[in-house]
Amino acid sequence: MSTGEYLSSGPRFAEGEVIERIESFRRRRPRLLDDHITLAHGAGGKASAALVDAVFMEAFTNPMLEPLGDAAVLTLPSGERIAMSTDSFVVQPRRFPGGCLGELAVHGTCNDLAMAGAVPSWISAAFVLEEGFPIAELKEIVADMAAAAATAGVAIVTGDTKVVPRGAADGLFITTTGTGVIPLGRRLSAQSVRTGDKVLLSGSMGDHGMAVMLARGDLAIEADIESDTASLSPLVELLMAAAPSTRWLRDATRGGVGTVCNELAQSCGLGVLLEEERIPLQPKVNGACELLGIDPLYVANEGKFVAVVAPDETEAGLAALRSHPLGANAAEVGEIVTEPAQGVVLRTGFGGTRIVDMLVGDPLPRIC
Repeated sequence: MSTGEYLSSGPRFAEGEVIERIESFRRRRPRLLDDHITLAHGAGGKASAALVDAVFMEAFTNPMLEPLGDAAVLTLPSGERIAMSTDSFVVQPRRFPGGCLGELAVHGTCNDLAMAGAVPSWISAAFVLEEGFPIAELKEIVADMAAAAATAGVAIVTGDTKVVPRGAADGLFITTTGTGVIPLGRRLSAQSVRTGDKVLLSGSMGDHGMAVMLARGDLAIEADIESDTASLSPLVELLMAAAPSTRWLRDATRGGVGTVCNELAQSCGLGVLLEEERIPLQPKVNGACELLGIDPLYVANEGKFVAVVAPDETEAGLAALRSHPLGANAAEVGEIVTEPAQGVVLRTGFGGTRIVDMLVGDPLPRIC
């Protein structure tokens, strides 16, 4: 599909203007201008990218780190390939509708490995405890982790515990590292994405972020929204069996679907065209986002992923996803296009188009 084709149905911008605007955004690589850390640096958007680029990549850069995926892919002397991922969990409140901190720590780690094509196997867990934290609550969280790990088929094999003085931490922080084996012959990368490939979303957007936001009780909004936190490895395996030429996977956590698609576009050098009317979104999540003035494209999930699949495997891939409860609402939501290169465009329900830039700021801090 050419740029002219998808702009011809009544665009918000004149033909060529979308490309020009996106090229302008692309040329302005995020730069770290702050002197101190802000909440935006943890949101997964532009500020996060600037921090990673200017601080961590400058110090640690190496071929295994440079792809900046959810997990590093490592080749063992035997030739086997494994994935390794590290994540920290600071969600507040620690219990929310549909999930809790302990489950999230296991699910998030498993999902980062699954997005690299690995089958999650082992997890380490480090706990930073604030002086005065209730032992009874700690036991509950650890039990939640154990149950989630058993369900996901992973073992928590090592860990660490540190205690800091009262006031030095907000109760409890958990850091995990996960490792999994990548099946022989499976390779996922943004570089394998091609024009004409289809973009799939495994379910509705924004459930987790909205569930956590409303659970904090700071807003006069009541809605029956539950987190979608889950281990996605079984769903990934179904997709890979049905669509073995799957190009790329990413779970839409911090920064949501909008930011994930921008990361894809920047990595593969092509464009992503999203169809607003095809994107699954619960009415109650959409309503809460409208009341709060938040674009659901940027609201986090903890049990959904974006996949890029070959055109001739799209139907089989969708059928496989929909055969599992976690993918019942999976949909084809877009396509990889040549232009605008390294940009994301949303075709709206009104027939126009708008640019979907990377997330700026942090409307929903500490959701994982």
